[in-house]
This record gives sequence, structure tokens and C-alpha cells, in this order.
Amino acid sequence: MAYKARWLDHSEKSRFNMFLAKHQKGHVLQSWEWGEIKSHTGWLPWRLVVEEDGELVAAVSILERKIPVLGIPIFYASRGPVLDWKNTALFDVVLAEIRKLAKKRGAVFLKVDPDIPSSEKELEQFLVARGFRSAETGKGFEGVQPKYVFRLDISPDEEALLSNMHQKTRYNIRLAQKKGVQIRRGTREDLPEFYRVLKETTERDQFLVRAYSYFKDLYDSLVPAGLGELFIGEFEGKVIAGTLAFVIGDKAWYIYGASSNSYRNVMPNYLIQWEMIRWAKSLGCALYDFRGVPGHLTEDNPLYGLYRFKKGFNGEYTEFIGEWDLVYRPFVYFLWNHLEPIYSDVVKEIIGKLRRARRG
Repeated sequence: MAYKARWLDHSEKSRFNMFLAKHQKGHVLQSWEWGEIKSHTGWLPWRLVVEEDGELVAAVSILERKIPVLGIPIFYASRGPVLDWKNTALFDVVLAEIRKLAKKRGAVFLKVDPDIPSSEKELEQFLVARGFRSAETGKGFEGVQPKYVFRLDISPDEEALLSNMHQKTRYNIRLAQKKGVQIRRGTREDLPEFYRVLKETTERDQFLVRAYSYFKDLYDSLVPAGLGELFIGEFEGKVIAGTLAFVIGDKAWYIYGASSNSYRNVMPNYLIQWEMIRWAKSLGCALYDFRGVPGHLTEDNPLYGLYRFKKGFNGEYTEFIGEWDLVYRPFVYFLWNHLEPIYSDVVKEIIGKLRRARRG
């Protein structure tokens, strides 16, 4: 049977998401809802499917955005496309349809960062053969999506999962329980407190945080749809930790984490992770992704503590193949590669000055 590709409208949202949920490479960042969330931050979503004999065999959500300064569109398929990556004929159909849209929209390039381990060299060779070029910056923790993650197979029973953890991790989970830390599912009314603790975390660890409106959007779009959950950690009646998780099909991801400067000695971060794992298991998930960690760490790295925390749960350290760009307009792409780092550095410096001024 021949493949049939077509772009979707909102009427096929459920069918699109169902395909993602059932597919081995389905990802919440390819979901219909994620495209809607990003549409509120300057992106335009496009959804493509490919059918064979009436059955969906491939899907991709493309995000379009005009790049700063140049004002020309780029395409990004976050953790997509969703298909059998070894089926090169099918992948060629997807790429051909995206190229048609790129020509119509005037897009400079398509960026992909697939959920594929770096050990799968055949896919890398295929991407190169189709004209993709590596877009690695050498900063594996600072890409659009993390290149290095810890992923845990949560199909074993809870007793086995606990016994496989590092002794200190298991001890800290039980310590939090003994001290009386309580973990519960959050509601929309908990968002202000979650965001307060998140800001406390970002100021302590010196990284940027999105506006509160973004987290309201995440909650409203994902949690009612069954694609997300907010968790709240309390101690002596006070909110001291919070996390936001994503889920689709049999996969769950820890996305945002927040912890107060107070009561860190009662180890809420360990217990909240364990409760998130238990929640994911209750939904039938087999994979729990702790998300980003830096690559090639030594103990003197400032982020080593994050690495050690996630490693303690005994997940598998996974390196993906990274970011790849398929260039449609080489000259504009050249300009973008030279202007974007300058633009990013200027924006970061302005934000840094504003934050230092507020502290002063």
C-alpha cells in the first residue's frame, strides 16, 4: 500500500494523541496540547500524519517561529517525528511533506532532536545522507531538549525498585517519611505556592524561570487532559517542595522541580520523586524519565549534585543523538548561526543585570 500524508485540523486531535500514546516513540512534546501551549509563546503548530491503508503509521507536530532579528520562520519537531525510525521510506515521506510546507512558509531549517540513543549509528548515518547536519553546541545540558538523561524502567514491583536504588537514596526516602513529609497531588489552587517555591529554587541555583502565566497554561492544558500532574510536598503544614510531571501512554517525565531553602534536611525531594514513580506505575507506565543531566561530569562540576541525586534512583544514563538541522535556506541559516549566539548572550546579560539590580 502507498503512504498517504496529510495535515490535520483540530477535529482529529484525539486520533493524533492516541497514536502518540500507543507508539513506542510517542512523546508528550509531540502532543496536540503541547503545540497549543507553545502557540501562546510565539510558535505556530502544524500537525502531519502519514497513513497506510487507513491506519496511522507516522505523526509529527511541527512548531514554527520567526527567529529574532531576521524575522524569518524556522521549524522545530520537539522529540519527533513519531515513527519507526528504521523505516527509511516512511521517514522520507514525512521529510518530503515537511519540505513542501517549508517552501510555502519560507522556513530556514527544520530542527529535530529525536528520542534515539547515540548508540544507534545507523540513524545518524541516515540523517547525514538526507542532508541533516549536527547542531550540537558542545553544551549537552543547554540544548533545546537535554541530550543526557537518566531513565528508569519502573515495570518491577515497588520493593524491587527500592532495593535497586542507591542505599543513601533509599535512606532519604524513608527519612522523609519518618519525619512526616506529606506528598499529595496538587490542584490549580496550589500553583501560586508551587511557583513561589520554584522561584526560590531558581534564585538559589541561579537559573532562569518562566513567567507564572506559563505554568498556569501548562496546568490548564495538560492536567485535565491526563497528560500532566502537579505534586506538592508539605511539612508541618507548609509547602516546601513541588514538581510537575508529564505523561503519555506508558512513559512519564519529571519536568520541573522546586524545593524551599527551609527544611531541606527532611529530604522532600527524594520522597516526592518516589511518589511520582509510584503514580506513574499506577497509570501503567513502564518508563520514568528524570530528564536532563550534564554530560561527562566530574565531582568538581557545580551540577554534580544534580547528577548524583538522579543517579541514586538507579536509572540508566542515556545519551541521545542530539540536535540535527535540515537546512532549506543555507545563506540565512549561516546568518542565524552567527547572530543567534550574540542575541542570546545579550538577552542573558540584560536579564542578569535586572536580577542583580533587584537584589541590590
